[in-house]
Amino acid sequence: MAWFKKDNKPTEAPPSEERRVKTEGLWTKCENCRAIIWKKDSEANWQVCPKCEQHFRLGARRRLDLLFDDAQWTERDSELASTDPLKFVDTRPYSERLREAQERLGMNDAILTGEGKLNGRPIICCAMEFAFAGGSMGAVVGEKVTRAAEYSTQQKRPLVIVSCSGGARMQEGVVSLMQLAKVSAALARLDEVRVPYISVLTDPTTGGVTASFAMLGDLNIAEPGALIGFAGPRVIEQTIRQKLPEGFQRAEFLLQHGFLDAIVPRKELKGYLARALEFFMA
Repeated sequence: MAWFKKDNKPTEAPPSEERRVKTEGLWTKCENCRAIIWKKDSEANWQVCPKCEQHFRLGARRRLDLLFDDAQWTERDSELASTDPLKFVDTRPYSERLREAQERLGMNDAILTGEGKLNGRPIICCAMEFAFAGGSMGAVVGEKVTRAAEYSTQQKRPLVIVSCSGGARMQEGVVSLMQLAKVSAALARLDEVRVPYISVLTDPTTGGVTASFAMLGDLNIAEPGALIGFAGPRVIEQTIRQKLPEGFQRAEFLLQHGFLDAIVPRKELKGYLARALEFFMA
C-alpha cells in the first residue's frame, strides 16, 4: 500500500542566476552594531551607519564632494604618477600593482587635490584614498601634498588635508621616507605666512602620515572612532609586553589625552570647517 502519492506536476524552478546577480552586493553589514544596511541608504548618508552612527571609510572623490560647495571642484596635479624608482618586486612587481590600482580607481595615486569653495571661501583640499595601496605615502603623495601647501602659500588660501593612510609606502623605500621632511618643510612655510592648515584624521591614520603632516595642523580634528597612531596596537603590546587601555589609539582616547582638538561627525564636518576658517581668517 502506498503511503504517499507522487505529484507529477513539475516543481518550481530555482531562482535564475540573473535574479541572484541583481540582488548580490546590494546590502552591507555594519561592523559595529551588525545591522544589515541597504547600500544606497549608506551612500546617501555619506557612508555612516544610520543605526549606530559608525563611520565607514569614504573614498577620496566622495570626500571632496562632501566638503566643496555643490560638489564642484577642480583637480590639481592629476598627471603625477609614480615611476617605480626602485623597480621593486615582492610577490608581484610594484609597477603591476600600481597599474592595477590606477585602472580600478581611475586615479594615478593615493591622493586627490581639489581646488574649490567651502561655504563660499576658496580653499585647497587634499583627500587620501585608502583603496589605493592602503593610502600609503610614496613620492607622488608627498609631492602632491607639498605642491598643495606651496600653492596655498602663494595664493593665501587655507589648506585642508583629509588623511586616511597606513603610512609610508615600503615599495619606494627611502624615497617615501624623504617625503616626511619635505611635506613638513612646506607646511612650515605655510605657517610663516599665517595661512591656516586644518588636518582631518579619519580611520585609519597611521605610520609616516601621522608622523608628518597629519599631526601638524593648526587644528587637528578627527572623525568618531578613527584609529590614529604611529605603530599599531598589536606591535606596541608585543614591544612593551603590557595590555593597552580600552580604546587605545581611537579618536576618543586621543582627544581625552590632548592629542586632538575635536572629534566631529562626518555630516557636521563641513559646517565645523567653515566656522573654524572664519575664525582663523578673521
